[in-house]
Amino acid sequence: MTLNASTRQQDGVLIIDIVGELRLGEGTGVLREIVQDVIGQGYKNLLLNLGSVRHIDSAGVGELMSCYTSVQNHGGRLKLMNLNKHVHNILQITKLYTIFEIVDDEDSVVISVQ
Repeated sequence: MTLNASTRQQDGVLIIDIVGELRLGEGTGVLREIVQDVIGQGYKNLLLNLGSVRHIDSAGVGELMSCYTSVQNHGGRLKLMNLNKHVHNILQITKLYTIFEIVDDEDSVVISVQ
């Protein structure tokens, strides 16, 4: 299964909806390209909607960290939303749950960046 992503904007936040598997290969490359592209366009507040990500492996976790670092280095904020149980468990096991800001609601994210 490949990874598909689409973007939409809501009140100054660029939401990236991700569908598929975030794992070594095409999945991580797709996410990297999208995040680098939107950073290049000047977006600073990004929300990764992971609600439709069925699987994530160590390469996917590494790519999330890389995206987080890139956004931070450009003065922005990256948040994660709608983690399923598998993704949530992976972030807890790796202790990355303390690094990422995790939200469940788009509206609260929009309010928090204004």
